[in-house]
Amino acid sequence: MPTFTTSDGTEIYYTDWGAGKPVVLSHGWPLSSDAWAAVAKLLADAGYRVISHDRRGHGRSTNTDLGHDMDTYARDLAELVEHLDLTELVVIGHSTGGGEVVRYAAQHGKGRVRKVVTAGAVPPVMVQSETNPEGTPIEVFDGIRAGVLADRSQFYKDLAVSFYGFNREGAKVSQGLIDDFQRQGMLAGLVAAYNCVKVFSETDFTEDLKALDVPILIAHGGDDQIVPIAAAADKAIKLVSDGTLKVYEGAPHGVAGDYQDALVADILEFIAD
Repeated sequence: MPTFTTSDGTEIYYTDWGAGKPVVLSHGWPLSSDAWAAVAKLLADAGYRVISHDRRGHGRSTNTDLGHDMDTYARDLAELVEHLDLTELVVIGHSTGGGEVVRYAAQHGKGRVRKVVTAGAVPPVMVQSETNPEGTPIEVFDGIRAGVLADRSQFYKDLAVSFYGFNREGAKVSQGLIDDFQRQGMLAGLVAAYNCVKVFSETDFTEDLKALDVPILIAHGGDDQIVPIAAAADKAIKLVSDGTLKVYEGAPHGVAGDYQDALVADILEFIAD
């Protein structure tokens, strides 16, 4: 099982598949690198070396109560990239992972990153405020924290329904996806899952987006109920200097099914030389 140890002693688990120019995948909350498994295989089959890591406190990485802030998450990613000595790198992040790769690329990726891709990503900032009226009210995130504390096993099963859009009329419900969301969520430490809510909801990525000096593909589901597009991709695309916005009409937050197939095709087109 490949792991490396960060500068503060945290062990980070990762997978490393395929050969070719490197791609790093960062997962969303409260999941693990397993959320990217199918996409990672498809990218590896297309001729890329694909690395997926479990964020600290999540999956098979150290169940630590320390370092749950976006600067540390981005530093962990930077240290993994340096450990593997990756260059000509594409970084791809979903949801919280989208914020992670944006901050990493802006603050650590100079000379290593060639392109960035986000999907259903949290930047610029999720929480509602006077300057971000389209954002999600803080009470929603308070409710997530309460659910994690009260009965996170059931909470994750319930959350998976809107995550994958299974509450929409005509949706084909996959109990397997719901169960796997719960499985991955339960691998995250309680403190990590709880504290990461503040990280993904309140971190402001505005300056990171402005600082990006490489092309970015901003992908978002048009029916994303977790990270609504109006406060996320619609704003992020206006802040970057070299961005492409791709909206998947009717697609949910979770990357699966037809949405996954379309996203992979667009990623491969975007990252091709």
